[in-house]
Amino acid sequence: MALLADLTPLRVSPAYRRLWASLSISSVGQQMTSVAVGFQVWHLTHSSFAVGLVGLFQLVPLVGFGLYGGTLSDAFDRRTVGLLTAIGMWFTSVMFLSQSVLSVNSVWLLYVVIALQSACFAIGNPARQAIIPRIVPGDLLPSANALGMLTFNLGFTLGPLLGGALIAVTGSVSSAYLIDTVAYLAMIWAMWRLPSLPPVVIPGDAIPRAGWSAVREGFAFLRGKKNLQMSFYEDIIAMVFGMPRALFPAIATHWYGGSIREVATVLGVLSAGPSVGALISGIFSGWLHRVRWQGRAVVGAIVTWGAAITCFGLFHFLPVAVLMLAIAGAADNVSAVFRSTILQSATPDEFRGRLQGVFTVVVAGGPRLGDVEAGAVAALAGETVSVVSGGIACVALAIGLARAVPSFMKYDAHHPVP
Repeated sequence: MALLADLTPLRVSPAYRRLWASLSISSVGQQMTSVAVGFQVWHLTHSSFAVGLVGLFQLVPLVGFGLYGGTLSDAFDRRTVGLLTAIGMWFTSVMFLSQSVLSVNSVWLLYVVIALQSACFAIGNPARQAIIPRIVPGDLLPSANALGMLTFNLGFTLGPLLGGALIAVTGSVSSAYLIDTVAYLAMIWAMWRLPSLPPVVIPGDAIPRAGWSAVREGFAFLRGKKNLQMSFYEDIIAMVFGMPRALFPAIATHWYGGSIREVATVLGVLSAGPSVGALISGIFSGWLHRVRWQGRAVVGAIVTWGAAITCFGLFHFLPVAVLMLAIAGAADNVSAVFRSTILQSATPDEFRGRLQGVFTVVVAGGPRLGDVEAGAVAALAGETVSVVSGGIACVALAIGLARAVPSFMKYDAHHPVP
């Protein structure tokens, strides 16, 4: 029983329960849209590089708005920030649906909508993550983060599978966009139901403010905080060098072939592969709250991720390929739970929004930069070389960085030090 996910945060916090439920619903629609966008760009261009550019158009807004959005979460009511950005995300879903129904067939319009969606996410996600320590007791943060990753990976599992299946059956991406538009209303509802969450002001301290000066204050706090920095660096390594997501449309076409429907089905299966493993890992996450040396767990998980991605690139037999992706996803889930917990536990509340902004840039921006890297290498040397070289680089760099910063391997969850 201790192996199963700890549901205590859902029982003790109604606010967290609503937030968790809305994430479960909305993430499915969002990942259906992600598969639909990749498929639509590939169908219009037949270029892995063009699909990789989707990541670039997501990355640029993530960097700017993610850092700035973190200051908004420290300076204003986090419920308000989360609610307004959720409405913005819903409008971008409407735009995806509209361009598809009207058969606009413009890659550049897709890039623009992707950038707008990324900006809304970059501002809203720091608020959503910084809300969790305010509505969940501190000793339950690992369990809450494990449940959050369970929800996240449920979306990454069902979303691609349903998206790929719908595209295969209907021959159109419109159905995937429609479900996303309806599903994201759940997030708006959850944000509306949250209690007011104004900034926590310590007597004698300055009133929190938004702006680039506040961003600089966040980076000033981060200076010298090796454990927090390492939680970012290790994830950057994994996502930039070991994330082959942008290659899935080309891999589905070139490695496995078939009709458009068959390619769409394989694309959905590949996209869901990592999340199936992560979902299983999340279901059996009850042991995670007992892990004391969380830095070691992060490094071990990222090395496992890179090794599994390398094997994925070497074996072009679909069942084995999906198994490798599932192993990678399970490892990534463990890494994500502990990286989130380290950040939330070791960061004072007055800096959590800004540090969550940095976290958003790393976690969401890393895979987008990885899309560009994977697409560029594939354009030069092919998909197999891109996947295998990235996995090997991930393993080597993760181990090398851990050896260079030994304090991270000694991070003690009982005595969190930033």
